[in-house]
Amino acid sequence: MLPEEAAARRGLRALRVEGPLAFEEIGILAALLDPLARAGLSILAVSTYQTDYVLVEEDTLAAAAEALRDAGHQVEGAVR
Repeated sequence: MLPEEAAARRGLRALRVEGPLAFEEIGILAALLDPLARAGLSILAVSTYQTDYVLVEEDTLAAAAEALRDAGHQVEGAVR
């Protein structure tokens, strides 16, 4: 847990791309970020060797999930 007095961006929720993803798979992150950008949503993308994470503001999580679903992506889990 991060101490309250620490300088940090709070209130972000993570959407995890189901992996592992092969290094040769091209355009996965772009396919996710494009609909979010078109919806006017700010994101922070974090990539690891096996998968990607897209962080959005907590109050835009439902809009992010809707934008991704509208673009044909499957969104699972607890999305408010």
